[in-house]
Amino acid sequence: MRLFVALSIPEAVAQSLMLLQGGVPGARWQSREQLHLTLRFIGEVDGRDARAIDDVLSAIAAPAFDLQLHGVGQFGNKQPDALWAGARRNTALEHLQKKVDTAIRRVGQPLDAHKFTPHVTLARMRNPEPGKVIEWLTYHALYTSTEFTVGAFCLYSSVLTSDGSVYRIEQTYPLEGAYGEVDD
Repeated sequence: MRLFVALSIPEAVAQSLMLLQGGVPGARWQSREQLHLTLRFIGEVDGRDARAIDDVLSAIAAPAFDLQLHGVGQFGNKQPDALWAGARRNTALEHLQKKVDTAIRRVGQPLDAHKFTPHVTLARMRNPEPGKVIEWLTYHALYTSTEFTVGAFCLYSSVLTSDGSVYRIEQTYPLEGAYGEVDD
C-alpha cells in the first residue's frame, strides 16, 4: 500500500484552484479529487506498518488552525515538471508537519528526502514550452485563496494508473478545537 499524509482542500478553495488550470500545453492538470497539501510522503508499506503508522498518527495532538494558499510556482528549475499553488507561511502548519514527520520516523520509516515546501500540486508536465510556463507563473503570481480552517489531517492511499494517481482517504485525524470536537 502506497501512503502519504496530507490536508484535504475545502471545496471553495479547490474550485478557485481549478480556475488556475489551463494555458500550458501538455500539462496534465490535477482533478478535484487529486488536490491536497502533502505533509509527509511515506511510500509503499505492508499492512503491519500501515497499522503502526495509523497508531502514531492518531496520537498526535495539535490545534486546529487557519490557512491560506498564496502564490504559485514550479518544481524542476531548468526542466519544469510540476506547477503548484503555495501556502502562506504558517507556524501551526509547520508544527503539525514536524509532529507528523517525527511520528512517521518513530515507527521506522526513513527520513523524507524532500524539504517540506507546503503546496498543492496543480499540474504535472513533461517537456513543456518554457515560455508558456513563464506566462502561467506570471499571470497567476498573485493568486490568493480564501482563508480556511484546517480541522483535521488525513492518511491517504495512492494507486498509480495511466490516467494519474487515484487517492483515497484511509483515515482522518481531528485536530484540537476543530468544529464538532467535544471539549472536556
